[in-house]
Amino acid sequence: MTIDLRSDTVTKPTLAMRRAMAEAEVGDDVLDGDPTVRRLEGRVAEMLGKEAAVFFPTGTMANQAAVGALAPLGTVALVDGDSHIVHSEMAGAAANSGVQLWPVALGGGRRIMDAEDLDRSMRLASSHGSDVSLVCLENTHNGAGGKITTLDALRALWDTAVAHGVRVHLDGARLWNASAATGTPLSAFAGCAHSVMLSFAKGLGCPVGAILVGDGPTMSRARGVRKRLGGGMRQSGVIAAAPLYALDAHLARLPDDHANARLFAEAVDGAGDARVVTPDTNIVMIDLPAGVTSERVVAHARANGVLISAWNAGRVRAVAHLDVDTQAVLTGVTVVRAALEACASTAEA
Repeated sequence: MTIDLRSDTVTKPTLAMRRAMAEAEVGDDVLDGDPTVRRLEGRVAEMLGKEAAVFFPTGTMANQAAVGALAPLGTVALVDGDSHIVHSEMAGAAANSGVQLWPVALGGGRRIMDAEDLDRSMRLASSHGSDVSLVCLENTHNGAGGKITTLDALRALWDTAVAHGVRVHLDGARLWNASAATGTPLSAFAGCAHSVMLSFAKGLGCPVGAILVGDGPTMSRARGVRKRLGGGMRQSGVIAAAPLYALDAHLARLPDDHANARLFAEAVDGAGDARVVTPDTNIVMIDLPAGVTSERVVAHARANGVLISAWNAGRVRAVAHLDVDTQAVLTGVTVVRAALEACASTAEA
């Protein structure tokens, strides 16, 4: 049996989730609203303490709709250079909304931006440059290894942005994990952003879906952007039923994934001189020693039944999730340790 640790997006819907989807009450969401979608939007908006929500097929589309709804054409959005919106959304902010992404320089060896970094990156008004209209944050931060921006740090970022008259969008694809790991309510995190995206396909085990929350006028504009991007859905209650089920059945078990990630990280650290980035949540980043490439480690693990992903040439990633229990994680540890050690010994030779 193959153990797939590439991402928490690889999960299969459970039988109970499939049943909920099959039995969902549906309507035409574009014409007059799908009742199951409306229940989901209302429930998540309430959980996040926001006025309204819009259901999307993907987190990328929801992020792009947020940019389109919040940032005027020809302005700048300040971002973390390693964020999803920079690396994994096909230059969508520029192509779809005419918004330039401007990476914030991180100081002090930090892996994610803080308020000091953001303040330093704010651009003075100039007849030669575009205005900064938006700050895009990410919590948890995928590229930094699922790292959490704490509530205090997020509030400081919010205060800095607001002081400069700039709006804030939070890519909270895995905000569920940040909340589960810290005990911070989702609504407290969401209070530090004008709009927040959350993914149902990461962590919660749903086959598809994301949601954007914010104030009513912003969500109305986001719904229009969704339509322009081709995201208007019809009997979408069939897919909205999956996250409704997951909020009841899967949200509370996220600490299990975090515990499995810590178990994996502690057991793998040091194998073949690799070094693990201590995980905050369910993502484990492994930095490889000189001479060992991620491609070789991934291939070695795959040949022995464990799938991990190459993050870059010198880093691999493993992610704990619903479909991988503790025993499977332990098997993954054995295989990945062997892969690291074998590739290191070959490199030394």
